[in-house]
Amino acid sequence: MLRTNVKILQRLLRSKHTVFGKVSCSRLVLGLETSCDETGAAVMDETGVTLGESLHSQKEAHLRTGGIIPLVAQQLHRENIERVVQEALERSGVSPGQLSAVATTVKPGLAPSLSVGLEFSRRFVRQHNKPFIPIHHMEAHALTVRMLWPISFPFLVLLVSGGHSLLAVARGVDDFLLLGRTLDDSPGDLLDKVARRLSLIKHPQCSSLSGGQAIELLAKDGDRKRFNLRTPMGHIYDCCFSFAGLKTQIIRTIKKMETEEGVEEGTLLSCVKDIAAATQHTVASHLANRTYRAILFCKANSLLPSDDPTLVLSGGVASNEHIREVLTFTAESTGLRLRCPPANLCTDNGVMIAWNGVERLREGKGILPPNVDVFYEPKAPLGVDITEEVRAAAIRLPPIRIKI
Repeated sequence: MLRTNVKILQRLLRSKHTVFGKVSCSRLVLGLETSCDETGAAVMDETGVTLGESLHSQKEAHLRTGGIIPLVAQQLHRENIERVVQEALERSGVSPGQLSAVATTVKPGLAPSLSVGLEFSRRFVRQHNKPFIPIHHMEAHALTVRMLWPISFPFLVLLVSGGHSLLAVARGVDDFLLLGRTLDDSPGDLLDKVARRLSLIKHPQCSSLSGGQAIELLAKDGDRKRFNLRTPMGHIYDCCFSFAGLKTQIIRTIKKMETEEGVEEGTLLSCVKDIAAATQHTVASHLANRTYRAILFCKANSLLPSDDPTLVLSGGVASNEHIREVLTFTAESTGLRLRCPPANLCTDNGVMIAWNGVERLREGKGILPPNVDVFYEPKAPLGVDITEEVRAAAIRLPPIRIKI
C-alpha cells in the first residue's frame, strides 16, 4: 500500500499544469492558514509568484468581545474557509486539478482554529487526489523573507507574534536550532492586554484598531521616559523571553495613575500616550537584549556565516515600526543585516503557508500522500532546543545604547 502511494505521489509531482490557457511546467501550491483568527488562502507557483489570494480577518468580531474566544474563532473559520479558498483559486485562474500540492498550518495555534483548516484540507486533498504538506506556523514565518530576498541558510531569526516569541538559527527549510523562547506571555498578548486595561477602544483614534496597533499609534506622541519600566530578565543570561512581570509593572502603573487622576478603571487616562510609549519601548528593549545575546552566542559558536550574516524579524508584532527600528539598530551594531517582510506578510496569511509549501516541495521534504492521517498540534516546538546551552554560556552583554 505504501509503495503504491509513493508511486502515485511521484506521478503527481511530475505532472504539468495549464495556467491561463498556457501549458506550464511550474508546480502550483495552495496554502491554507487558520491557526488563530485569520482565514487565509493563496495559490503560488514554485518561483514564489502569488497567483491569487484571499484573506478573511476576524479582528472586528474579536474587538467587540474584548479578545479572541477560541470557539468563536472556530465558527468564523468554518463560515468562511470554503469561500476564501474558492476566491484564491478563482483569482489565480487555477482549478483544483492543476495544483501540485496543498500546504496547511497544522501547528502550533488554537486547537479549534487549527482543526477547521486541517479538516477542510483532508477533504480537499482526498477529493482531488493531491499531496498534502503539513506546515509549522513558525517555520512559515521564518521562511517568508526567502520569498522576497535571496537569503541563504544559515540565518538568525526572531519571531514575535500574538502567541509566540522565539529566537532560532535557521539552517535549512526544516532545520532550526532554538536559542530562546517565551516563558509565559507573548509580546503581542502583552500589548493587547495593556491596551484593553487602558480601555483604548474608547479612544477616538483607536476604536477600530487591535491592541498592538493602538499602542503603536498613541506611542508616537508619547514620552517613553515618563514611566520607568524595568526591562525584564536583566540578570538572567539566556535568550528566553518573559513578559508577565512587565505586564504586572504596567498594570501597577496604570492603577497608580488612576488614583492620582481620581478616575475609575475603564476611564481613559490623560497620560495614556506616555504609558503606551513606555510599554512599547520596554518590549522593544527586551527583544533587542535577548537578540543581542543570541548574536554573540552565534558568533562565539560559528553558527552564522562570517560574510554578510542576516537577522530576520517576522511575526505579527514585527509590523510595529518602533520595534523594527530598535532591532535594525541592534543588528547593525553587531554587523548583521536586518530583513523583515512588509507588514501584510508579517501577520498571518495564506501566502506564507503557500511559500513554505513551495520550499518543501522543491526539496521533497514533508510531502504526504492524500490519504495519510495528519493531526493538529496546538503546542509544537520549533527545531532542536539548545536553550540550556545558551543559558550555560552565560553571555553578559556589553553596554549598548539604543539611539532611537
